[in-house]
Amino acid sequence: MGTHRKEPEPLYTPENYNPEDSLGRLIADTSRRILAGFDDEMASQGMGITGAQWVILMRIARGCASTAAELCRFGHCDTGSMTRMLDRLEEKGLIRRVPSSTDRRVTRLELTDAGQALLPHLPPVAIKVLNAHLKGFTREELDQLKGFLNRIRANSGSPA
Repeated sequence: MGTHRKEPEPLYTPENYNPEDSLGRLIADTSRRILAGFDDEMASQGMGITGAQWVILMRIARGCASTAAELCRFGHCDTGSMTRMLDRLEEKGLIRRVPSSTDRRVTRLELTDAGQALLPHLPPVAIKVLNAHLKGFTREELDQLKGFLNRIRANSGSPA
């Protein structure tokens, strides 16, 4: 007597799918609004960078990405727009491009002294913006939401 588990019914069907209320739309819209919150907060503090630049500086600082190609993979963006973003950060004196000593095709990205000096001011922006967007949530609800999003990410088969 084997146990035969029935596959669960799909959550989205042609009958109930509404693009304006789909999970993908809600996640994308929420992400855009949070990034806009970063832009607004950094502008109000006169930091001179955008939310997208915030992400790049943090990725470099934390060692999560050290090349333009790694940042492109993380951000799912094209190399042209990433190059322009890195050009702007370099013009602001926040990063520098350093040729690799082992592979002349590779250019590593590093924070400059000015980038390092800005670094301690970046996490408080995230804290303020995220807390504003999570107003009314309990710790348990936040943990549950993060658990759900991590399950979706795991279902995608993509690395974190």
